[in-house]
Amino acid sequence: MYEWQRQIQQIVDEIDHCIEGYNDEALTLRRLARKMGYSEFYTTRKFKEISGMSFRDYLRQRKLAFALKEVRDNQKSFLDIAFDYGFSSHEAFTRAFKNMYGRTPSEYRKAPKPVVLRTRLSPFDRYFLGLGEMGMVKSSKDIKTYFVTIPAHKFLFIKNTESNGYWDFWEKQSQIPGQDCDTISGLLDSIKGKLDDNGGNKPDSSSGQAMAYISDSKGLLCDWGFLRSECYGARLPADYQGEVPEQMLLMDVPEAEYLVFEHGPFDYEQENRSVEEKVEQAMADFDFSNTDYSYDTTPGRIIYFYHDPERFWKYVRPVKK
Repeated sequence: MYEWQRQIQQIVDEIDHCIEGYNDEALTLRRLARKMGYSEFYTTRKFKEISGMSFRDYLRQRKLAFALKEVRDNQKSFLDIAFDYGFSSHEAFTRAFKNMYGRTPSEYRKAPKPVVLRTRLSPFDRYFLGLGEMGMVKSSKDIKTYFVTIPAHKFLFIKNTESNGYWDFWEKQSQIPGQDCDTISGLLDSIKGKLDDNGGNKPDSSSGQAMAYISDSKGLLCDWGFLRSECYGARLPADYQGEVPEQMLLMDVPEAEYLVFEHGPFDYEQENRSVEEKVEQAMADFDFSNTDYSYDTTPGRIIYFYHDPERFWKYVRPVKK
């Protein structure tokens, strides 16, 4: 199964590459199956077994996710968008778009609202599979530590007062209708203007989204010594006036000072656990004696956590004088 997780990840990577290049001819099950050396029947069966949906359904929904952002972000004609993403006509594109998102492309362009996009699958995860870290590489990169002032903004999120850790968070959220990982990530992905959006044009679940921890008297006692609720969401501009999905919360976050602990790029498969340990240790060992600050665990203060192996592992913790 582990090897097939890798194979399906390669298919998912190739799908995004072809969609971005408008290379619809390369997006066939026959071509992808042959590239891996398996039959179409066996490949599609394993794809559904691992991803939970058929290859055809995933491909259609992923194309529509890319197309929706084109509809939202520019004035390209709907016919051009239809052809770019492999639809045979304007009518076929409009029908598929409405069936998926509940409104036509023209209606959505006039009034964009949060909708659930099919974000990129990540079927390969060593920790989810219980394989842990390979241990072949150990990062020698230093942890950067620095103070920043973050301007006032809004935070759009869901929260859980009983979860402990990323996987436990999503396991508990999946029991709440409309709050599973795919739905929430898809909703956040459709919202334009996220402050942490890397580039803004990637229909990817990691784009502009972050885990967070809110100091909360109703939450669990964490390893850092205070009560917190675990959250998942996105930072938005202070003047954001868009619609808030019914299953999400929106809060104002005032301008404040933070202490950042940041590790640079790392090999996820081989270094994730060791990088986590290094950052956690750096936070535990930080010496405030030569500063005028201490950690701020006042109820309502937020810690942001960013996990992007190609860029960084980063905690942004609130401080007070």
